[in-house]
This record gives sequence, C-alpha cells and structure tokens, in this order.
Amino acid sequence: MLNKSYPLHDMNKVFDMFSEQIMKGGCADNTSSEMLFLNKLFASLPVEAVEYGMRFLNGDKDLPSSCDEIMPLYIRFVSFAEYLEKIEKLREIPEELSNEAIMERQKMIESLEEHEKAFLAPLLGFKFDPKEENISEAPEEKAGGGSNLHLMNSSACIFVCENPMRTSVFYEEKLGFKASHLEDEKMPHIRLTRDNIVILLVKGSVNLILSKISEARYDLYIYANEPFLLQNELRSNGVTIREELPEAQKAQSSTVNRQFVFEDIDGRKICCSQSTEII
Repeated sequence: MLNKSYPLHDMNKVFDMFSEQIMKGGCADNTSSEMLFLNKLFASLPVEAVEYGMRFLNGDKDLPSSCDEIMPLYIRFVSFAEYLEKIEKLREIPEELSNEAIMERQKMIESLEEHEKAFLAPLLGFKFDPKEENISEAPEEKAGGGSNLHLMNSSACIFVCENPMRTSVFYEEKLGFKASHLEDEKMPHIRLTRDNIVILLVKGSVNLILSKISEARYDLYIYANEPFLLQNELRSNGVTIREELPEAQKAQSSTVNRQFVFEDIDGRKICCSQSTEII
C-alpha cells in the first residue's frame, strides 16, 4: 500500500522522485535498471495509457478495459513505488524502538525480497539489457510472433491555418481542447488534444480546407461514445451545428450511422459519428 501522493499528469516527475530515493542508497543493485526498464516501457505507450498508469499509481483502480493488456506494467509500477517507500521508511531509525515497531520493521525488510524478485523480469513481452540500457523482445514473445507493446502509439491530423493562434483559441474555448505550443519542433506547430483526439495546427498562407478543395465531405471524422452529449456541449458553447444528430428512434431504422456535423472557425466541417465499439 502506498502512502505518498504522486503527480497525476507528469510521469517525468514521478521517475524523478524514484531516482532521488535510489540515490540515497539502501536499494538492491539492480533497482536503477528496473526503474529505467519501466521508464522505457511507459515512454513507448500512448499518452492516455501513461495517464491511466499515473491514476493507478494514485489509487484509482477503475480503469477502462482497454488497459487490461498493459495492467501488468501498472501493477509492477506500483510495486516498484511501494518498494522505494519501504526503503525510505527503513532509513528512518527512531531513537526508541518498541517490540511492535521492531517486528514491523522486520516484516518490512522481509517483504523487500518479493518486490526485488520482479526486477528486470520480462514484462509485456519485453526484456531489458542493463549493459546496453535498451529493451528487446523476450525470447518467448519472439517465438509467438507478437507482443502487447504497440510500436505505433497514436496519430494526429494536420490543419494548415492562416492564423493558427486564432484557430487554437477557438478549439480551446469552444471545443474543450488543450493547446501546447511547440516552437522547437522541426515542424513548429500547435498541438491540440482532447480525449484521444490530437490535431496539429501549422502556419500556412491560407486556410487549406479539405472539404472545400476536394470531394471529401468532412475535414475530420471523430467517433464519439455519446454524440448527443457532445452535440449539446458544443451547441451551448456557441459552435455552429451544420447537421443535427437524428433522434435515437429514427436512427434505428436508418441505413447510415448516427452522426452530427459542426463547423470550426475556419470553415472546416467535422463529423462526429456514433461509435460502434463498446469501451
């Protein structure tokens, strides 16, 4: 059981906390390698999977079923944090020790071995080489021909905007996106994120809008679990709805998917379609 509070949205700070404790000593020799292994695995995951890992670290066990495949990583992550907390606790030697306190410390010392047994054991079909400090497929996964760690994490559409800042403000204030300004990238852009959607805004001489220059009806197609709630949210924020979401009863007899279409500040048409997947 963990006693500390950990950052909810910054995995780098979590590993900084781990590193500080390891540097104080008292840990197994391969503790740093185990930390690096976990760090590299998390670095290979989508942003939302990392967020779920931090939620799990902070005691939230109500995670979506999409996390099931990487749950072993979350469990080992928490075990590692618990190990470091125990090491930190054992460094604190009170001036007077009662028999009860001595027994508790002894029990804590004996429990360290259970945590250390997992250090550098293959995880998610991957193993870690401490000498090379890199990860590779574990032999059993190579024989099986696959692994649970995806090499492609996520995707992002690119919107070319005459005024990316103006577009960004609209997406933040009206559509609930969060914006990050990445001027140090090879392609400077503004990254917009909401839920699992990522949009990159790049500077152009004019607004390039796919639906206006091609046969495509929409500039972005989003699958939504609750399109009705999303439509109401956008409408209340003053967003222009170009195509209304049909009523649920009418949609049952329809041959097309249930959807609505809204327009952004530059004139892009964005379709929000009822997701057919159960998450």
